[in-house]
Amino acid sequence: MKKQTLEDAFLQLETVIERLEAEDISLEDSFKAYSEGMELLQFCNASIDRVEKKVLKMNEDGELDEF
Repeated sequence: MKKQTLEDAFLQLETVIERLEAEDISLEDSFKAYSEGMELLQFCNASIDRVEKKVLKMNEDGELDEF
């Protein structure tokens, strides 16, 4: 099974949003889509947090420090 990328998660979120915006979505389906969207958001937030922790910045001495 392929590991999900952040880009894939964003594309899936767009699809979830489109489903939620549909006029003919049932209440049950909207709850399912909402739950799926929340899981995707948690994945995205965790992925972004990991990347932010790896980002390096240059300090006043010209050395690299973790962000």
